[in-house]
Amino acid sequence: MTHAISDWSEIDNGIVPIDDGELFYETAGSGPAVVLLHGGMLDQHMWDEQFAWLVNSGLRAIRYDARGHGLSSSVTGDYANHDDLRALLDALDVPSAVLVGLSHGSRVALDTAIAHPDRVTALALASPGVSGRAFTDPFVLEHIKEQVAAIGEPDGVERYVEHFLRMWVDGPHREPSAVHPGMRERMRASAEANAEVHADGLGTGTPIEVGAAERLSEIRVPTVVFDGDLDSRDISANAHAITLAVPGARRIRIPGAAHMVNLENTALFDQELHAFLCSLPY
Repeated sequence: MTHAISDWSEIDNGIVPIDDGELFYETAGSGPAVVLLHGGMLDQHMWDEQFAWLVNSGLRAIRYDARGHGLSSSVTGDYANHDDLRALLDALDVPSAVLVGLSHGSRVALDTAIAHPDRVTALALASPGVSGRAFTDPFVLEHIKEQVAAIGEPDGVERYVEHFLRMWVDGPHREPSAVHPGMRERMRASAEANAEVHADGLGTGTPIEVGAAERLSEIRVPTVVFDGDLDSRDISANAHAITLAVPGARRIRIPGAAHMVNLENTALFDQELHAFLCSLPY
């Protein structure tokens, strides 16, 4: 499904200063703010399919590259993604926003809703990560081990990225050949660019998180959770935990998709996200 913004010249982009760095963002539209938070190793362009229709739905769409990703600064020391996001909202004069995250983006969204609750209107969490919950799925743990082994090797970037794709694009239930090749290569290109551009920041500093796993019941905003039926057990468990702990949270299983639910079953994801956004009392 493709959507065009009627006038692409209306997209504004820029740089926001943060502690020891800067964030690159794009924004378009007017109305209630919706911030799109990308997955780890990716960048804001994983939301290309959603950005245009959000604007055409009468919303202000904002997307940005997290620290250590895309066109934003590399990591130089300890930092907090939720504070980076607050700095972005301050710079764009956004009092509060709906946060739409995928994977690591959901992890940041949850931390922000706990650390800065007045800045979050609602949460749409896809394939959610949760700070304070460890990976336990043997499939995921094995690929993480292989990633660590690849660091510093001559073909290290290529191997590191391939294990990323196996975990977070293919998933544990299918071979790479069963995944749409165009989507897989698009994710490879983003991950390789990040691994090369931000190589100096790898292993530098520690992200400061809020330990959302133990604090989910503090969240008091409308929340919807999406997870793919072909994703790892860890992500299913995260989706279940959020749905149980956050008052009123609703879970939507996306069939025929692993981790990248917004790109693998785009029509259903967009339909359900649109319905959720329309239901909110802005």
